[in-house]
Amino acid sequence: MTRIAIIGGGISGLSTAFAIENRAKAQGRDVQTVLLEKKERLGGKIWSIKEQGYICEWGPNGFLDNKPMTLELCRQLGISDRLLRSNDNARKRFIYSEGLLHRLPENGPAFLKSKLISWPGKLRLACETVIPAKRDGEDETLAAFGRRRLGAEALDKLIAPMVSGIFAGDPETMSLKSCFPRIHELEREYGGLIRAMVLLAKKKKAEQKAGKVVSSAAGPGGVLTSFEGGIQDLAEGTAAALRGEVRTGAGVASITRKDGGFQLLLEDGSTLEAEVVVSAAPAHALSQMLRAGSPALAELLDQIPYAPMNVVCFGYQREKIERDLDGFGYLIPKKEGRGILGTLWDSSIFPNRAPQGQVLLRSMMGGATNPAAIDLSDAEVKSRVMADLKQIMGIAAEPDFVRIFRHERAIPQYTVGHGKRLLALDERLNEYPGLFVTGNAFFGVGLNDCVNSSNQIAERVLPQPQDQGR
Repeated sequence: MTRIAIIGGGISGLSTAFAIENRAKAQGRDVQTVLLEKKERLGGKIWSIKEQGYICEWGPNGFLDNKPMTLELCRQLGISDRLLRSNDNARKRFIYSEGLLHRLPENGPAFLKSKLISWPGKLRLACETVIPAKRDGEDETLAAFGRRRLGAEALDKLIAPMVSGIFAGDPETMSLKSCFPRIHELEREYGGLIRAMVLLAKKKKAEQKAGKVVSSAAGPGGVLTSFEGGIQDLAEGTAAALRGEVRTGAGVASITRKDGGFQLLLEDGSTLEAEVVVSAAPAHALSQMLRAGSPALAELLDQIPYAPMNVVCFGYQREKIERDLDGFGYLIPKKEGRGILGTLWDSSIFPNRAPQGQVLLRSMMGGATNPAAIDLSDAEVKSRVMADLKQIMGIAAEPDFVRIFRHERAIPQYTVGHGKRLLALDERLNEYPGLFVTGNAFFGVGLNDCVNSSNQIAERVLPQPQDQGR
């Protein structure tokens, strides 16, 4: 029997354990999985906190259905019938700029009518079609890419808010190739983004005419999907399906090689031996576990920074908010000088997120461009969020419900050179057969990315017999 230890009980660790167990069963292999989670609860950043009739998401609030990974996991778990697609309202997204909320245009005519980008900015965007493609393969920052292809105004009002919304990141340091690999590929393949959009639209139309099934994403990147009880249902459903051992309150202090496998020293002083170890812990946590025995690996992991974040949930009586809440919410460009990155209208995105007659707003504060926000007092966080909501949405009332969640290391930052760091990490891991890493620090920060990475790791941990030794 092969013992496989999985470190970390977030969705990456849970889905990895599930994928390994399923793969072992399909291959008729005898394995024993042991999942170790430092905290007393499973789920990691996934935590749907239910208080006073509100459902507040501590971390992510769902996944996009335009990729199959998480949908397939739900099917395997038998929880697909509990999936909850976001309201059509979620397709309406806004950017706050120059004192107004502007709906993010979804097509060409809407873009031309929008006042978000000035006419000089629109003309600069149109010039994208004549900008030479960068095909040298070198990485560049999102800011450099934005200025080069789309212009400074598009960078400030479109790209930068998107980067802060997804990664809580700074476009001046984030890697285009690692954060948005598809955009990087489109430029190399088609010579430009507008040209790629036109040619891909023609291709899609031709395929539809030929009777082929073509996927269609509603809204930006698909439909946001969760569960009626919150996204925590996904973590709980995965945990319930595991057949192996699950230990909570079991932090790992160190990992060392021993007799063709590994010895894990736990924080309570006990030890655990395993032939295979999969870490789904954050990069900084794994670094500490490897520092004594594998300093070179630890040094590489230390090069992946994390952005801090405050998540602030406010509940209001609906009648106290005069403006329309028909939408997903809004993001704020850094140049606007506001205290928050943006606000999601959670009770407009999914039903049952607030009691009858109430609304739930969830604001994000901090990120790579404002790391000091993590040190603000609760009173100051509340005051700054209230000031922004008053300025942007005209909300003068005190919230009836307030919850503040602090993440000192919220989201890993894929800074320039991230891809090369991953290659170096993979080379180092080759020196430690049986040790694997997964999680959102490496190949994508979204739930779909985490589940996909878990499936890939399971294939490497338990390759098909004919593939072994290749």
